[in-house]
Amino acid sequence: MASITLYGIPNCDTVKKARAWLTERGVAHGFHDFKKQGVPPDHLGRWLAAAGWEHVLNRRGTTWRQLDAAAQAAVTDAASAAALLVEQPSAIKRPVVEWADGTVTVGFAPDAWQQRLG
Repeated sequence: MASITLYGIPNCDTVKKARAWLTERGVAHGFHDFKKQGVPPDHLGRWLAAAGWEHVLNRRGTTWRQLDAAAQAAVTDAASAAALLVEQPSAIKRPVVEWADGTVTVGFAPDAWQQRLG
């Protein structure tokens, strides 16, 4: 099993770029598809703790914008964000990466990733 796992949705442009970036550099990694495999609740808790629920929740994406105002207003803390993200995995900022050292990053940042990999 790969020591780096990238979580996302395969048709997301940012996820495609991130996966290609890792592959081009010969970095072995696994991929977890939110659409087919769901969001692992135990992992989601770690992501929220590591990156903060405000960063994991993608308020700029289509999924968030399509929620009614009441659903948006109900997201006020990590617990309410987690509940929404399990139901609406497309509202997670992508990609989420669990690195070999156990750290978690959210979003694609090639420069930071290059530094991380050495």
